[in-house]
Amino acid sequence: MSTGTATLLLFVLLTVVIFAGPPLALGIGFTALVVAFFLWGPASLNMVATSTMGTMLSTLLLAIPLFILMAKFLERSGLAEDLYDLMYHLLGRRKGGLGVGTVIICTIFAAMAGVTAAATVSMGLIALPSMLKRGYDKSLSIGCIMAGGALGVLIPPSVPFIVYGLVSRISVGKLFAGGIPAGLVLSLLFIIYIIIATRINPSLGPALPPEERLPFRQVAGKFMALLLPLLIIAAIFGAMFSGAATPTEASAIGALGAIISASVRGRFSWSLVWESCVETMKITVMIVWIIATATWISNVYAAISGPQFVIEIVQNLGANRWIIMAGMQIVLIILGCFMDVSGIIMLTVPVFDPVIRFLGFDPLWFGVLFVVNMEMAYLTPPFGVNLFYMKGIAPPGITTTDIYRSITPFLLLQLIGLIILMVVPEIILSLPNYLFGG
Repeated sequence: MSTGTATLLLFVLLTVVIFAGPPLALGIGFTALVVAFFLWGPASLNMVATSTMGTMLSTLLLAIPLFILMAKFLERSGLAEDLYDLMYHLLGRRKGGLGVGTVIICTIFAAMAGVTAAATVSMGLIALPSMLKRGYDKSLSIGCIMAGGALGVLIPPSVPFIVYGLVSRISVGKLFAGGIPAGLVLSLLFIIYIIIATRINPSLGPALPPEERLPFRQVAGKFMALLLPLLIIAAIFGAMFSGAATPTEASAIGALGAIISASVRGRFSWSLVWESCVETMKITVMIVWIIATATWISNVYAAISGPQFVIEIVQNLGANRWIIMAGMQIVLIILGCFMDVSGIIMLTVPVFDPVIRFLGFDPLWFGVLFVVNMEMAYLTPPFGVNLFYMKGIAPPGITTTDIYRSITPFLLLQLIGLIILMVVPEIILSLPNYLFGG
């Protein structure tokens, strides 16, 4: 069988199986086993044991459960309530201040948690009722929470960056460093939009009435709420980027910091530990199985010379490399509407990564762009995860249509951010080059 036919068989079968709806790991694993058996017979199934063992021996995988455990502790530690109380009194006296404060809190949570659920659920339960009660526009309130929560995908510690680094063999530390400025660019775009929108139409986000405003001295006393979050962020990033710890070791520091945070707030209990560990185990098992089965399919793809075949196709097209880059981004946006982020990584990175290197693009830069695009996937209808989180916790009267409508301007802002990061790659590459060398 020719390389082209084998490649077509592999990806058509994988696409059909994934869209059929089984658990992602089972779909990927089934495709790899069927194609391997069909091409090389029963002896090829030895690949399952050897590739799985090689994947499981990666110490980088330890960072995944530790970062998830950290997120679960932070979610239940009362940290979100304290931060929102600070932003409420500090920024609420300005038009749109509660929306701006919510995005800032989501950015801080993103720098501690590495997943979207922590900020989206916490702010949905705390900030949304508060903003609606004070006359904020429903769409603006819902949209800023979901968009801010999605920053957890991009601002490290980020689980998608870990998965991407494992598949593409790019340093996770460098991906983390590139994700910081990219995440801050998007956060800044959200804040600028809220400020401009509420200046043009003050009814979208009215300022707090004078009777709810505290004297600055009392507000200053609430700044202690920022101390623990900043210490946790400093411990994680400082350990990684100073070279004192790997991302795996930094994840252990973060998990310990989250436990200390829960203890300081009087929220620590053995039931909290049990619930957090059970949730962490469920999520980790799902991710690790996806990574393991993705290794199978990557080995099959390499064995049929798939990367070389795709590069030859690109070479024969003769198209401008930026047109090919734009086409890849469009493909990722479309897939993000229908597929899980881990599935998109496993399906596209083995194809895209060798092409990017062949075209002369920086693979680190493209890796960050990829995850920026995956952040959009958490918000794009009909299957954006954050849309489901919001629907599950939204007050009565907020419909699915309301949620879809509210995210539209923030998706446009993310698209603008993606274009900015494509046109000015130095935004992504400057920090990794400074920390790790160009």
